[in-house]
Amino acid sequence: MTLKTRVAGAVLAMVTLAAAALTFAAPASAATLTQVTGFGNNPTNLQMHLYVPDRVAARPAVLLALHYCTGSGPAYHSGTQYASLADRYGFIVIYPSVTRSSLCWDVSSPQALRRGGGSDPVGLMSMVDYVRQRYSADPARIFATGTSSGAMMTNVMLGDYPDVFAAGASFAGVPFGCFATGGGSEWNSECANGQLIRTPQQWGDLVREAHPGYTGRRPRMQIWHGTNDETLRYPNFGEQVKQWTNVHGLSQTPTYTDTPQSGYTRTRYGSSGPTAPVEAISMQGVSHNLPVDAAQVIRFFGLDGATPPPTNGGCRVGYAVNAWNTGLTASVTITNTGATAVNGWTLTFTLPAGQRITSGWNAQYATTSGAVTARNVSYNAAIAPNASVSIGFQATHEGGTGAPSSFALNGIACSVA
Repeated sequence: MTLKTRVAGAVLAMVTLAAAALTFAAPASAATLTQVTGFGNNPTNLQMHLYVPDRVAARPAVLLALHYCTGSGPAYHSGTQYASLADRYGFIVIYPSVTRSSLCWDVSSPQALRRGGGSDPVGLMSMVDYVRQRYSADPARIFATGTSSGAMMTNVMLGDYPDVFAAGASFAGVPFGCFATGGGSEWNSECANGQLIRTPQQWGDLVREAHPGYTGRRPRMQIWHGTNDETLRYPNFGEQVKQWTNVHGLSQTPTYTDTPQSGYTRTRYGSSGPTAPVEAISMQGVSHNLPVDAAQVIRFFGLDGATPPPTNGGCRVGYAVNAWNTGLTASVTITNTGATAVNGWTLTFTLPAGQRITSGWNAQYATTSGAVTARNVSYNAAIAPNASVSIGFQATHEGGTGAPSSFALNGIACSVA
């Protein structure tokens, strides 16, 4: 069996998504889908189609909408509601297309799984940059969404470019790095069958390794999956939840659970509000050919005007050092300056060269030198607005007793007191 036949057969359920996922009447608008060429670096010969509504916002948001295997940008445009919602709210939609024979996104090669490594993500970023520059788009409101292979690429883009994307929505996808293969194959049966099970830390590390040294905010993620998915099996839903809660330094225990409609279970992590860091919707009895609820995606992104997304800068860190010959103790105070409670936290910072942690208190330290990750313990996971927690550690040093230059709480850069 050829690779092309194997991939096409394995993703047969994806073919009908354009027709069966959702079909809507064309929006009452003069705006049309337009192909764009010469948009920048494009190593895999992707095609770009663009939808700009008649009444575009002054500083519009941008949505990268990624098709399923065997699909195309125009098919995803006609089969989903994103264009009609763009007419209503004034954002711009990019509809890219794969041109390789399988019409699947590259979510498996080493080049695709690192920032600036090459392959499809580089071409997709060229499209985003083109729109940002040409339409004076709001750099804080760049989003990605996709179905099946497009959902996988949504995970990849948020992992490769966390400083670009504010949030993503994944419909019937798999975690970042799950489809990685070493032999050039596009298909990973172990992942597709839901047999690739890892710890939250392992999944989170895959995302962090895509952009080493990055300590800024991380994109929010919305995850949708049917329990009867026959192509990308349902365990991938839970593995994605593990990954993105870990990336945000959150507990695996939901902050909020409800039933938005019959058969749907929605859980939120890190916040109970509509723009939580992670939101996951399990769809009972639904196959891989799942409906795409574009309105709920736009609500989660905060593009409907009713639920503005959270802003950065919600934390402050105080850092005090007591040093002696070859040792020091550091006292760290973390203050939540945001308007909502933090439920589960991770503080990241980089120790100056020559310092190494030997013991610590009130936190779990995953690393002892260089880039350090400190996570909450059971009794101090929650930080109410304007409240603080104190942690600390003892370390050795080689003469340099200075403080880290920056700190990030759950991926958000903190001010330093």
